[in-house]
Amino acid sequence: MNKTVLCFIVMTGLFLFGFLNVGKAQEKKYQVACVGFYNLENLFDTIDSPDTDDKEFLPSGPNQWNSQKYFTKLQHLAGVINQLGDELTKDGPVFVGISEVENRGVVEDLVKTAPLSDRNFSFVHYESPDRRGIDVALLYQPKFFKVLESKPLPLILVDKPDFRSRDVLLVHGLLYGESFYVMVTHWPSRSSGEKVTAPLRAAAADLCRKAADSLFKIDKEAKILIMGDLNDDPTDESLTKHLQAKGKPEKVTSTDLFNPMWQLFQKGIGSLAYRDAWNLFDQIVISGAFLDKSNPGFRFYKAQVFNRKFLIQKEGQYAGYPLRTFGGGVYQGGYSDHFPVYLFLIREKK
Repeated sequence: MNKTVLCFIVMTGLFLFGFLNVGKAQEKKYQVACVGFYNLENLFDTIDSPDTDDKEFLPSGPNQWNSQKYFTKLQHLAGVINQLGDELTKDGPVFVGISEVENRGVVEDLVKTAPLSDRNFSFVHYESPDRRGIDVALLYQPKFFKVLESKPLPLILVDKPDFRSRDVLLVHGLLYGESFYVMVTHWPSRSSGEKVTAPLRAAAADLCRKAADSLFKIDKEAKILIMGDLNDDPTDESLTKHLQAKGKPEKVTSTDLFNPMWQLFQKGIGSLAYRDAWNLFDQIVISGAFLDKSNPGFRFYKAQVFNRKFLIQKEGQYAGYPLRTFGGGVYQGGYSDHFPVYLFLIREKK
């Protein structure tokens, strides 16, 4: 081999080595945060509460609810919440909205149950006027998320003075020092029929939209997350016309709301099943600021439904459905009739 060829080979090798090293140096590294929502399906204690309709979940009630069943459910739910986002982060969810909790006591029991107890979760909870006594709450890890203030937003219907439903929980906090607003909500159910109850969910959507618009007046770049069991799908009018949550990111401005669950629903992915059809009632809607790639803070990466195999009924009439605590009036020893939903937020490391 002559000297010219050898010199060329050496120089080419040095060039490629330098190019690859520069490429590695220019690779961006991101901080990942997972946030989620989970309908816990009737997390009731075994104690009779005179202010709520909890007779179904008493030792003497039709479900023969007892301490063993209660603690089994707590262990199951704690295990699920602890795993949210584990494909991208070992930190667990920085905060999680939950619904269908009877009172403050059951939330305390949940965060004290392993493996959640190892993460030292705190929570925000207010008693709501719901007739069944079920509330919403926000679990959070204080080492990541610092709560600055919180308040319940009541759903009041002027034409229905006796109407009682869950409040919307509004929490303002700092995620790694960055301002976040979180609404946890559980919109009125379809139990009396979808069309009959649609105006109730429209009113709940209007309440959330009004709260978001109030925040946008203060800060057009406000980072807002609205999470909950909305009892409607992403394509229903409560979401599209009242909450005004858009499904296509290219049409979203900073003061708009974007629904990342819309695309999942279009693919046939759901969070609960009813009469052999899937719905995606559990959703996390975000403000447009999360889509701004020029924003140095956290931005949206992707949304998921947590539907791993151990959460799915394996056999029987409800095979393929979420494995719930009770099915057809029979104790199943499962988790919930809903799958959790979650999304990842990322920001470039400095």
